[in-house]
Amino acid sequence: MRKARLLAAVLMLVISLPAQSVSWRGNITLQERLFLQDPADPRQHGNNFSISAQPEMYHDWSEGKQSISFIPFVRLDQGDDERTHADIRELSWSYISRAYEWTIGVSKVFWGVTESQHLVDIINQTDQVEDYDQEEKLGQPMAKLSLIRDWGTVDLFVLPGFRERTFPGVEGRPRVIPRVEKNLTSYESSQEDKHVDLAARWSHAIGDMDIGLSWFHGTSRLPILTPAQYNGEIVLAPFYQIIDQAGLDVQLTRGSWLWKLEAINLDGNYVKYKQATGGFEYTFYGIANSAADLGLVVEYLYDSRGELATTAFEDDFLTGLRLTLNDEQSTDALLGVIKDTDDDSYLISLEANRRIGDSWKLSIQASKFLVDGLDQSLKSFAEDDFLQVELGYYF
Repeated sequence: MRKARLLAAVLMLVISLPAQSVSWRGNITLQERLFLQDPADPRQHGNNFSISAQPEMYHDWSEGKQSISFIPFVRLDQGDDERTHADIRELSWSYISRAYEWTIGVSKVFWGVTESQHLVDIINQTDQVEDYDQEEKLGQPMAKLSLIRDWGTVDLFVLPGFRERTFPGVEGRPRVIPRVEKNLTSYESSQEDKHVDLAARWSHAIGDMDIGLSWFHGTSRLPILTPAQYNGEIVLAPFYQIIDQAGLDVQLTRGSWLWKLEAINLDGNYVKYKQATGGFEYTFYGIANSAADLGLVVEYLYDSRGELATTAFEDDFLTGLRLTLNDEQSTDALLGVIKDTDDDSYLISLEANRRIGDSWKLSIQASKFLVDGLDQSLKSFAEDDFLQVELGYYF
């Protein structure tokens, strides 16, 4: 009910703004997922269709110093009730001056430089029903102050209200087995999802190098999953601990070379660990005397917990090829292979995009899971190879 009242108030505010001062854009996307095998859990769906919409409203005044941004999102999914969901990605007011910037409301902040995973990106919660790759994020209530100085930019965050990670439902696919049951969610903090988190980040460009140092104190965005019983079924119960996380991200550009590093130290009462991802991207420009560029991506993924890690990427290598045609249709493709150094498990993925005319975009994503019998971290996805086709209309 509170969300409905808030949405109604926002719509009234938008309607009241002068029509000529409001700019709208966004997209409506049709998505089909084709699965190549029967699911490991017979309750999971087969091929699956969904439709999503994400309009974006922007309004500024005071010669661009103040602005309001509103980005709602909604998806209707054929097979998974949990994937049928709505979210306010952004609903914020911003004030910009030479020395500082304010952002207050619901917003999204991205930190990170590596290709395979974004370890330092902790402000927003993952919207995992959208995609298993954890790239999509939920909107986060925040007050953000950015101090802009010659020696760098300092971003200070107060984050009231925690948002639980979304997980696929019983019918959802791909998903972990046993499934995650959100009704069993618990917290270390007595304030539960009302805990106020704090974060800060310093970033600066030094010659060809971009560097960021970050700190976060609050409720971990990644839950600890423990086996439990729910209505006679073995499931996973999410537990969110209070953590302190220190992070480092560095990107160095030297000619055709792009060197990247992300590293974190996470300290909690229940789990402590260090993670790092680093590597390079080398670009061959104008291959075969054409306008196309081909990039070679290599990264190493490390987790100090080793085989006890709850992630599949604790001692792995990513090797990838990025093709950019630099044509009028903005055609690009990325083929990546993540290989576990301890066994014969592979995650092979392909992402490709191409504009069609001025308003349409075709996107293809394919994932192949080659799982070693001893690899428990990817065992749930062994039967979930899929091809995803999206057609989006952008306005």
